[in-house]
Amino acid sequence: MLVINNFKEFEALLGKELGVSEYLTVTQDQINLFADATIDHQWIHVDVERAKKESPFKNTIAHGYLTLSLLPHLWGQIAEVNNIKSLINYGIEKLKFNQPVVVGNEIRLRASLQSIVNLRGIAKMEIKATMEIKDSKKSAFDAVVVFLYNFEEGAI
Repeated sequence: MLVINNFKEFEALLGKELGVSEYLTVTQDQINLFADATIDHQWIHVDVERAKKESPFKNTIAHGYLTLSLLPHLWGQIAEVNNIKSLINYGIEKLKFNQPVVVGNEIRLRASLQSIVNLRGIAKMEIKATMEIKDSKKSAFDAVVVFLYNFEEGAI
């Protein structure tokens, strides 16, 4: 895991790959819980028998936003950022879902630092994020994730 203690250490990584998370298996239980939380019960996500018969994927698929919501967990496996007061999820740019994640697929996050700016003591990071699917040439999604790191005094 990458350990970053201050703005300068983060800045030194500009244009570089930051790392790759471990694989995480997407389960039907996760999909069902996400469907309940978002009130999105489309059959292609939750009806296993119908999906096996009617889906072009021959199984249920994860909601695109479920896959996206796993990003913070997987990001935490890539980088430990110390000496911060807070971390804010500021935005997502250029998000493109490339292919569905089928139940049972293993996914992982690949991240690189695309941009870093000091905004009066708050570091704005743009992280190129690719959610990879094991044994697939296409990613589940590509995006630029924007984080605001409020470093403690002396760490900026």
